[in-house]
Amino acid sequence: MLQVRQLEAFRTVATTGNVTLAAQQLGISQPAVSRLINSLTQSLGFTVLVREGGRLVPTHEARFLLDEIDRVMAGLRNIEKMSQEIHERKVGHVRVACLPGFATTHLPGIIAQFLKERPGVTLALEPDRPERILDWIISHQYDLGITADYHDHPVIESIPLMMRSVAILPPGHKLKDKEQLTPRDFDGEPFIHTRRSSSFFNLVKTAFDASGAELNSLIETRQFGAACRIVARGVGVSVVSIIDALEYEHEGLIIKPFSPVIPHEVHILYPTHTPRSVITMEFIDMFVDSLAEFQLPTKARR
Repeated sequence: MLQVRQLEAFRTVATTGNVTLAAQQLGISQPAVSRLINSLTQSLGFTVLVREGGRLVPTHEARFLLDEIDRVMAGLRNIEKMSQEIHERKVGHVRVACLPGFATTHLPGIIAQFLKERPGVTLALEPDRPERILDWIISHQYDLGITADYHDHPVIESIPLMMRSVAILPPGHKLKDKEQLTPRDFDGEPFIHTRRSSSFFNLVKTAFDASGAELNSLIETRQFGAACRIVARGVGVSVVSIIDALEYEHEGLIIKPFSPVIPHEVHILYPTHTPRSVITMEFIDMFVDSLAEFQLPTKARR
């Protein structure tokens, strides 16, 4: 089997025409160069160098190898360079699928910071609904997914994050001076909520039922962001993830703590049987760290 060191020795001798000079360039002894040339000759089954006019030159057959050897050596240099860049986190590509809300609120800032620190890294971001995100991760089309309403799947690993939720009110609402709101405060109020099939809606509905309050459904929407925009414009009230609520506070949205605690469960998904790249793991770590202040304390989780 051919060895890279054999090819390197042959190419260097063919270029310099001299074993001594080749040994100096390669940083090895002259006998070591000779052994490499001899072993290459044995591996190929024909002579690779002959002496002409005091110089060692490639044989007619061996000349055909030189261009290919140059390409091999260039490829090895590229691999070495890329390995170093990967070690230094300078190159790579991360494919992220996420909920639309994250794509327009919290995630862009994280992506910008991540790429600024890694100028050779590229990233693909695709927002969609949870069902599509799950399909993409199962089929290995994306390296990681950021989603909600996830249930166990045999080929998926998940990092669950329990996010805080808050009550939101329109500017000037009658409840604006209360320190904390409950379902009883929202009894009969026009309410904007997530899809009835979502686990978050079920938690909200359970809280209302337990307190004997009426959940007066006005608008059903898939995204917290839509609920925040509508409430900020003076229509209805809601309970949403704190991350989304803070994005619209500058529009006059009033944010209040809500009791009982209703966690918004976010999951980071990735394929079980596909090794994650270093760049992907670093992105996951940065994303998780960025959510630390918005997560529920362990004792407050259900």
